[in-house]
Amino acid sequence: MAANQIQIRDLGLQDYLSVWQQMRDYTESRTENTADQIWLVEHPPVFTQGRAGKPEHVLAPGEIPLVQTDRGGQVTYHGPGQLILYPLLDLKRLKLGIRPLVEALENAVVELLKGMNITAYGSKEAPGVYVDGKKIASIGLRIRKQCSYHGLSLNVRMDPEPFSRINPCGYKGLEVTQISTLCSDYQVDMIKRELVQNLAKGLGFDALIWELKPEWDRNKATIYS
Repeated sequence: MAANQIQIRDLGLQDYLSVWQQMRDYTESRTENTADQIWLVEHPPVFTQGRAGKPEHVLAPGEIPLVQTDRGGQVTYHGPGQLILYPLLDLKRLKLGIRPLVEALENAVVELLKGMNITAYGSKEAPGVYVDGKKIASIGLRIRKQCSYHGLSLNVRMDPEPFSRINPCGYKGLEVTQISTLCSDYQVDMIKRELVQNLAKGLGFDALIWELKPEWDRNKATIYS
């Protein structure tokens, strides 16, 4: 596969543990010729705790499972209505550092929201994307063999109640928000398309190859070129 192309997999609603294992397997088996990929997915309700996560930030998980995972960061929540983007990238081949990758993820969301007339911004102190001090997107990565997995979660239209059962990303009292609260006119397919486009361009890719083309892209080989 050419270095300027990236494969996109839209997996739909998938169990967190199985996708996590697939990401690890993909990363472990990579060679210098393995394609870079972006995975889009939603998960059933689950709390995930990062490698340095502190138990005091998990307040009252209740019936929602808590998974100790291998990404960076503290505890967060995933659930239906949250779009998750996992970048499986060869950072060495891309000549890309961790901080530039984080910034590319943040910028992809900021540009998406800008097109929806929502003013958002990233933070060097607490990676992620914020709107008026409320978190709308979280970032947690794992680097293995100079390759990335885990990634970005963007709140689109979900039940926010489970966030009250934790200190999101380890910050007591941190409020969260979502696209459906800030914008009444949006389409999930558009959000997926533009988020992926923004990230791919920010990383220097100039062609997207969809494993299964969405309805809005059935007759195109790539999203842009």
